[in-house]
Amino acid sequence: MSRLSEKYKNEVRPSLMEKFEYASVMEAPKVEKIVVNMGVGDAVANTKNLDKAVEELTLITGQKPIITRAKKSIATFRLREGMPIGTKVTLRGQRMYEFLDKLVTVSLPRVRDFRGVSKNAFDGRGNYTLGIKEQLIFPEIDFDDVNKVRGMDIVIVTSANTDEEGRELLKQMGMPFKK
Repeated sequence: MSRLSEKYKNEVRPSLMEKFEYASVMEAPKVEKIVVNMGVGDAVANTKNLDKAVEELTLITGQKPIITRAKKSIATFRLREGMPIGTKVTLRGQRMYEFLDKLVTVSLPRVRDFRGVSKNAFDGRGNYTLGIKEQLIFPEIDFDDVNKVRGMDIVIVTSANTDEEGRELLKQMGMPFKK
């Protein structure tokens, strides 16, 4: 049982129930999954870059990512349909809580000039998207092994119905929002 999932069960869920006056425990919003996506546009020219990205994402999340492929051909980018152009991981359960815990307590505070994450990146249904400019903020990535700084998108999917509920859930889970 990870630290964050216990915190959710013992502190976050009861306080959310109180704040939003839910009738049942099952109504309280929870984090359902976290999708980490790394677009590797330069894989078009050199597929070795993709292998490196897959390797880094495996280190960061502790789970093997799948390779995403182009849905359309775009001539200006020299892109054919079906070419591998990225990699993504969907985390659920314990791995998801461990990743979120690590993201909030270790990785985000390592970002240069970090003042908190934006409050406005919710999608209207309580899901939160976060862009990260470089993979170096994760402690598993060794600075000397990195051939290219890559960013990634982290989507936190919650069962909340509104942005307000989603924001409250993530705030209590320790997400450092801007003041």
